[in-house]
Amino acid sequence: MTKYFAPCVLLASTMTPLLAHPGHGESGFLAGVVHPLTGLDHLLAMVAVGILGVRCGGRGPWLEPLAFMSCMVLGGFAAAAGMPLPFADWGIAMSVLVFGAMAALASAPRSWAACLVVGSFALLHGHAHVAEMGAGQGLGSYVAGFLIATAALHACGIGVAVLATRRAPPIVLRAVGAAIATASLVPACQLI
Repeated sequence: MTKYFAPCVLLASTMTPLLAHPGHGESGFLAGVVHPLTGLDHLLAMVAVGILGVRCGGRGPWLEPLAFMSCMVLGGFAAAAGMPLPFADWGIAMSVLVFGAMAALASAPRSWAACLVVGSFALLHGHAHVAEMGAGQGLGSYVAGFLIATAALHACGIGVAVLATRRAPPIVLRAVGAAIATASLVPACQLI
């Protein structure tokens, strides 16, 4: 089973910043793609959404990511309209903890409840993405970029969860959720 987690660990270890931030050197679409990949908090939250979707079962593997991406766009538009969202960084760090903990539960939550929680935190992620967008970038191409990166991260979480459920005891996937929840302490510590 560890051979499936090695690429994810390698990817996470190459991320230098722990929080998403502006100034990647790219612009427009590419900046949107890069933004969620360079913050460990965003990366873990989005992978956890995919894992949580699989844990919820049924239509969860597409409902939870869809709820996340839809609400993320709403949060982004709120930022573009100049609406402040105080403590968004704390909320984003908390989302990693909550998503990981929900994936680690012995009994997975109902999909509608997971969508509600996921969507609420996604507003913060979307707000942060657009609030940290570089000056002079096109909003549409930037949003398209971070939506594609987000969908890819959700797909990674779904892939890991599907592989884990097929090839390992159920406790392994719950342990991955617990590890993600624990990792939330790293970005939260940087906010203090």
